[in-house]
Amino acid sequence: MRKTIIALAGLLLSADSALAAGGGRELFRRIDTNGDRKLEFSEIHAMRVQMFDRMDLNHNGLLDADEVRAAVEQVKSNRDLQTARFAGLQDEAGRMDRNGDGRISREEFTTFIPDRLLQADTNGDGALSMAEMRAMRRQ
Repeated sequence: MRKTIIALAGLLLSADSALAAGGGRELFRRIDTNGDRKLEFSEIHAMRVQMFDRMDLNHNGLLDADEVRAAVEQVKSNRDLQTARFAGLQDEAGRMDRNGDGRISREEFTTFIPDRLLQADTNGDGALSMAEMRAMRRQ
């Protein structure tokens, strides 16, 4: 399970970093399906559904260690993961496994919103405005 948690931390970091990074504008536009220039948590949920479905190679509705490792290797080949932030996300990845069975279900993965994104929602409206995203990027 520890290897799965570490690998999932990498995946969370890659998605979180893509949103916060300067190159995240295109990703922001793709996730903002209603075009209101805010990322609603429901839109983030929809993005995570797609992400999970791509990672669940055997289509059993669960991410096992091999599937997570394969996804992390793909992410690492495309992005420079920031090691310091990676370590902080291990706890978030562990919290995803709410039932403690050592696997991450589709529901556990897709409904999870990383703490960094929750904290960036400073007005508590369940969405991230462009200003909130810029503030997150500066942190």
